[in-house]
Amino acid sequence: MTKITVAKGDGIGPEIMDATLDIILAAGAQIEIEEIEVGEKVYLAGNTAGIAKESWDIIRRNKVFLKAPITTPQGGGYKSLNVTTRKFLGLYSNVRPCMSLHPFVKTKHPQMDVVIIRENEEDLYAGIEHQQTDEVVQCLKLISRPGCEKIVRYAFEYARQYGRKKVTCFTKDNIMKQTDGLFHQVFEEIAREYPDIENEHWIIDIGAAKMADTPEAFDVIVMPNLYGDVLSDVAAQIAGSVGLAGSANIGESCAMFEAIHGSAPRRAGQNLANPSGLLQGAIMMLNHIGQTEVAEKVQNAWLKTIEDGIHTYDIYKEGVSKQKVGTREFAAAVIANLGQQPQQLSAVSYAAGKPIQLPRYQRKKPAKKELMGIDLFVHWSGTNPDELANRMKELEVEEVKLSMITNRGIKVWPEGFEETFCTDHWRCRYQGQQGKFIKHDTITLLINALKHEIDVVKTENLYAFDGKPAFSMGQGQ
Repeated sequence: MTKITVAKGDGIGPEIMDATLDIILAAGAQIEIEEIEVGEKVYLAGNTAGIAKESWDIIRRNKVFLKAPITTPQGGGYKSLNVTTRKFLGLYSNVRPCMSLHPFVKTKHPQMDVVIIRENEEDLYAGIEHQQTDEVVQCLKLISRPGCEKIVRYAFEYARQYGRKKVTCFTKDNIMKQTDGLFHQVFEEIAREYPDIENEHWIIDIGAAKMADTPEAFDVIVMPNLYGDVLSDVAAQIAGSVGLAGSANIGESCAMFEAIHGSAPRRAGQNLANPSGLLQGAIMMLNHIGQTEVAEKVQNAWLKTIEDGIHTYDIYKEGVSKQKVGTREFAAAVIANLGQQPQQLSAVSYAAGKPIQLPRYQRKKPAKKELMGIDLFVHWSGTNPDELANRMKELEVEEVKLSMITNRGIKVWPEGFEETFCTDHWRCRYQGQQGKFIKHDTITLLINALKHEIDVVKTENLYAFDGKPAFSMGQGQ
């Protein structure tokens, strides 16, 4: 018996949660339910997080959380409970299977069966943003080696456990050579540990186009956070419907399972909503806690129900569907099909086994870290890079000289183009001569900037690790 935390959520949440629980309990799920209140009522009671401390304690104690969709009120500084839960509980892996149900649910891709595995904690979703000048704001993209190793290894372990043949990595490392470059590098390193599983890498733009056009070319796709967020919804939609997709959020100690759609308050209380997305999340939960036989029974009964043409309004289609039913009736039909298998759709067979367990990240021996230069980011409203360069040269110290100025990443000095449009945000790079390592002269440069009334909005040290420069060049450099 496994104790789980359940939140029925808002809008259609209570209805689809009741239907989901009825189905998995009828199938023999060995679970004990502890319910908590999260979402709109908690927000409107004055808790901007949407969840009470006591509820956090329950989730952390039970370690398995099945959550229905919630409503986050507009305005008022309310935080997304989904994002908060993923980060606070270290739920680093988001798993979204996207499978077509042709010909019973409309799709242009009848052979589609893709699993999107998305890094869930970092990337641009660190949410670290600043306005630096009148014209420019920044968002920091943070990619860590531990984050890359955990998500990539999880993707390969998932493929191995579920009999998948190939893992594909999507990045944009032809442009973001440091951040996406690290993700790709780690993918290549870990792929070598799984010679039984095919691996490949695609640049995200052409990879996304290929997935939208020919999804049957892919099996498991692993991506950094932002790309995975976008493409998991695209994949679910082109498979048939976002409303049919479930999601697992897996961490080292806790896990959360949910539908990927929203709370749909306009459909609440009408016995209309399709519980399939949350049911798919619950099936992943059953696999996660080792109750694979129950998960298999529920999934095959659900496929049989879809195949029988017993459909809720959102997927009902004349000539294909046989019966339009409500939430409760759909759940009853799935329960009636427990123990049966689909005839046209592919029945599932989950290999019995324990949940995927990854080794904890082991920190590597630190590299030799040496300073090669300093970038000063300057707020300056002029337009002539040569004029700015003359001013910035006044900041130079004996071993550190101005080597480059960029604007929005494009080199504008020396030998810039007058056609290049410039904002009021300038990166001025100072480096040691002939590539020599330097001392920490940031403070000296900043003192000199104050003396010359230069508005420095940010500094960034330029390091080499084990002698290899670890910073980007200017575009056009």
